[in-house]
Amino acid sequence: MERETVPVELAVGRAIAHDLTLIDPESGFKGAKFRRGHTIRPEDVPVLQRMGKSNISFLRMAPGEVHEDDAALRIGRRVAGEGVALRGPEEGKCSLVAERDGLLVYRDEDIDFVNDDPDWLFTTLPNKARVGKDMTVASFRIGPLMVQEAQVSRIESIGHISVLPWRRLKTALVTTGRELYEGTVKDAFQPKLQKKLAGYDGEFLGGRIVPDEKAAIEDAVSGWLDAGAELVLCTGGMSVDADDMTPSAIRAVCDTVLFRRMPVIPGANLMLAVKGGAFVLGVPASAVFIERTSLDILLDRLFAGVPPDGKEVRGWGRGGLCAQCDSCGYPRCAFAAR
Repeated sequence: MERETVPVELAVGRAIAHDLTLIDPESGFKGAKFRRGHTIRPEDVPVLQRMGKSNISFLRMAPGEVHEDDAALRIGRRVAGEGVALRGPEEGKCSLVAERDGLLVYRDEDIDFVNDDPDWLFTTLPNKARVGKDMTVASFRIGPLMVQEAQVSRIESIGHISVLPWRRLKTALVTTGRELYEGTVKDAFQPKLQKKLAGYDGEFLGGRIVPDEKAAIEDAVSGWLDAGAELVLCTGGMSVDADDMTPSAIRAVCDTVLFRRMPVIPGANLMLAVKGGAFVLGVPASAVFIERTSLDILLDRLFAGVPPDGKEVRGWGRGGLCAQCDSCGYPRCAFAAR
């Protein structure tokens, strides 16, 4: 790359080779005031001088070099998957924005691979995080004004960053507990579950309350599965007390248990099993009393169609202690992940 620097007064009539940034603390603006390719006009000179530009550099690329904007755009087009829109380039940066509510998914190793080259800066929201429409989910830029073609082509083999949509699962509830069955205590989880389902546009089929009896729990779960439920949540009876029958009932009904507990607090006693193409969850009591628990992490995965297996869940201990942060109270969220 060759660089020619001239006084700003002598740059009139020439096209700039890269974006020129304006930072205005009074208005809070920071961005490209003059974009790449802009031809400097006489009236631009005082503006540039107020921006601190006494000289303007004009660049000439050498063979095999790629401009920062072009490099960012090429990578952006490569990684933009389903459910995201590409924004930019500006100042050598592109961003991916969610086009819908859903679950952010990508390969962790791809981000590490890009950042192995110190000229690249690639950052994202946490993998498998719940995101909303119009949220920026990833940003990437080039450090220098020019990079080598080999640096760009090296990372054009990475996978996509996507936002998976929520599936409209038919969901049912089985609440266990003799005190609930006999009506001495009111079930508090059903309205909470219905509120959670509304965030996924899920269909709630209904709920049944049964005593802490293995046969009764099995019958209720099987009944909902026969009625077409794709997701059955069983609340209560998930600890290690002698009269906690829910885990054994789930095992008896289902084909496979994916995991019995997870290293996430609150909600460590969560259980996930499969019957045909449907999922059955054993939900610990913490989900009734605490707004956000391990259940919310798992619901995100199930409604996005990417259920975790036991091996993956065992790795959730890193960052699995939820502080119920003031930002949103959501375990493993973008704030808690910091």
